[in-house]
Amino acid sequence: RQAGYYCTNNNKEDYNLITPNNVWDESSRMAHYKNRREDQPFFAVFNATASHESGIRGFKGQPRHDPAGAPVPAFHPDTPLVRRDWAIYYDNVSAVDAIAGEHLRELEAAGLADSTIIFYWGDHGSGMPRFKRWPSDSGLRVPLVVYIPEAFAHLRPADYSPGGQSELPVGFIDFAPTMLSLIGIAPPAWMQGHAFLGPHAGAESQHLFGFRGRMDERLDLIRSVTDGRYVYLRNYMPHLSQGQHVAYQMETPTTRQWRELFDQGQLNAAQARFWQVPKDPEELYDLASDPDEVVNLADSPAHQEILRGLRSVLRKQILQTRDVGFIPEGERFRACQQQTPYELGHDDKQYDLTRILAAAELASSTRDSIPATTDALAALLDSDDAVVRYWGAMGLLMRGQTTVARHSPKLIRSLEDPSPAVLVVAAEALARFGSQPERDSAVATLLRLADWSTHDVFTVMASVAALEILGNRLPKIADEIALLPVTGPVPHARYSSYVPRLLTGLKELAAQPN
Repeated sequence: RQAGYYCTNNNKEDYNLITPNNVWDESSRMAHYKNRREDQPFFAVFNATASHESGIRGFKGQPRHDPAGAPVPAFHPDTPLVRRDWAIYYDNVSAVDAIAGEHLRELEAAGLADSTIIFYWGDHGSGMPRFKRWPSDSGLRVPLVVYIPEAFAHLRPADYSPGGQSELPVGFIDFAPTMLSLIGIAPPAWMQGHAFLGPHAGAESQHLFGFRGRMDERLDLIRSVTDGRYVYLRNYMPHLSQGQHVAYQMETPTTRQWRELFDQGQLNAAQARFWQVPKDPEELYDLASDPDEVVNLADSPAHQEILRGLRSVLRKQILQTRDVGFIPEGERFRACQQQTPYELGHDDKQYDLTRILAAAELASSTRDSIPATTDALAALLDSDDAVVRYWGAMGLLMRGQTTVARHSPKLIRSLEDPSPAVLVVAAEALARFGSQPERDSAVATLLRLADWSTHDVFTVMASVAALEILGNRLPKIADEIALLPVTGPVPHARYSSYVPRLLTGLKELAAQPN
């Protein structure tokens, strides 16, 4: 806009942050470049949502694509229902392609086709389960088509050819600097990513990064990196399955049937893994030989050098970007009443990331449960930093019965911790793995923390999720669960439905007979 372009968005604004004002000249269902001044250059975004995951579950009738020819990935059960959902998905992709065609014809009719650079891409992997919401290749690799007309041939990269294919590694973080470069503006130094087209194109990325955090009512903490052939994932919460119960995801027929077949023991190892706990702390996949990412090479002696290299690259990225994801959500929110998460993350006095990352790495390296390691985790509970204490408690929780029993005195003391995040984890550890008196006390603590009338939404979500894992012990506290409030204060409207979803599932579990 500062360069004189008419900028429009039609019309999705799901930014995962507070929607800023005055970004666009217009952002609405009516936003269009045709509304600009005569001869004014434009930058127009059109969102086609026909391929959204909701389009799979709402489909009626027979799909145009033949389900028999559907490419079912190795991790999905090969059933008629799954094949039908995949066929519907490809129908929806075809519908989006048709919408793109309408936009191209509109450009032609306006006489703009020969003077407009076009980007066409998807926002994440398929809406099918273990694609969207998963930070590996299946969830993060998307189609990207770029058309640069002859009038701007000087902006084409060396490997550009009409109908051709480029192996250039590109991430969404590169889009903003690339758009600036295409109109002759040098991207500011503070921008992450680099331009891959135009006069300010830089050296190509050697690695692309991904993450998984909050998914509606569920939380996870995964970071990932790829060099184009290998994908490395670091799971900091391996006690949570890949297939956590996200209510919206469970509306897809494939997800429900997949879960039912798992519960019935009818899946092979590759298919069952999505639902199993724990996850491997580290995952490594070779996309050349295993495009579906079902063979974890993290323990392969032949791949240790690759594993160490990608592990180091990812760790460096976390430290360089000052990744604030290692701060529990509630702690982060409380610390950011008068500052941004960026400011918090870049203040070493407030956020000792080197120390915290080391604690998170130790906590999540769950295969190491020797006494020296668990003693080190327990020692973290004495830290003056609530985030370090949180990871100490997480490390004990994730190691289970023997470790919790060994360190129950410290976990009991943590039930008095001033940080709700630490309190919830300590209570979950004791509720699941403590002695009977410890369990009773911890469950009472979790019920108290799950009261939305007296605690913040982050504490409530964590507490309800912890109670949920108690399984067949829930009927004994069904009356207390029934009294938990389903409304409460939220920092953003998107959070309003999360606690009710969790409580609905918790009440259903509590109503089941022992």
